[in-house]
Amino acid sequence: MSFVAGVDIGSRMTKAVLIGADLGAADDDKGIVGRCSVLTRFDLAAAAENALLGAVAAAGGQRHQVLYLAATGYGRYLAAERDIQITEITCHARGAIALMPEVRSLLDVGAQNARAIRLLPSGRVVSFRMNDKCASGAGRFVERVSKALEIELEQVGPLGLQANAPCEISSICAVLAESEVINHVTNGESIPNILQGTHESISDRLASLVRQVGLEEPFGLTGGVANNQALVHALEKRLEVPVRLHELSEYAGALGAALLGRQRLHNARAVQFA
Repeated sequence: MSFVAGVDIGSRMTKAVLIGADLGAADDDKGIVGRCSVLTRFDLAAAAENALLGAVAAAGGQRHQVLYLAATGYGRYLAAERDIQITEITCHARGAIALMPEVRSLLDVGAQNARAIRLLPSGRVVSFRMNDKCASGAGRFVERVSKALEIELEQVGPLGLQANAPCEISSICAVLAESEVINHVTNGESIPNILQGTHESISDRLASLVRQVGLEEPFGLTGGVANNQALVHALEKRLEVPVRLHELSEYAGALGAALLGRQRLHNARAVQFA
């Protein structure tokens, strides 16, 4: 079997998916036959290759069976042997439509960036906005707070849901928020209340971003923070609409890259043999 690969090189995690190279090829999980996620760390090219090799192994294939590689994410230009690089906006829109065909507005939240997107049923982007305050509306904000509280990142969501009186976190800078968090700890506030206050602070900025492009239901969420149920809850409260999720929401960018890459591959073949 031949594959097309999509690699999403993010600031914290790098994801890769494999799909069949034939148009219309399908398997479980919306056509994904292999997937892998690794920490990006400092070597983005190595992260892309490691994620790709992991996805190939998950598919039970060999590296030479990958006929086409599409890269996205902020490190997309560093993916070795890439055939094409595609913007995150385009890839997340295409991947989201594949995973959640009903979605008409979308929020993609990664470690460093957040992107609000309004899209057509085809996956075409109508409008979009990105955050412009460093990591203030993205996953890195949560990550810094978790480090300040000395808890694992995976515990942030479950603990946040235990809050009974979320603290106010007013800082929009992730670095300054650490000092504010420490002050709350000194004042005896509980960790769940501090964490949920953090989530509500982030959700305020994310909701504003979504409203700038025009909130249209159904509304979906992609990116790594889709796994954070406390943030999802805070976002639903701010937007007053349900948030659609998929178990593979964090792979939407990589899936979109693979699907767009497969189409480019077949378009090139059609021209070649015309």
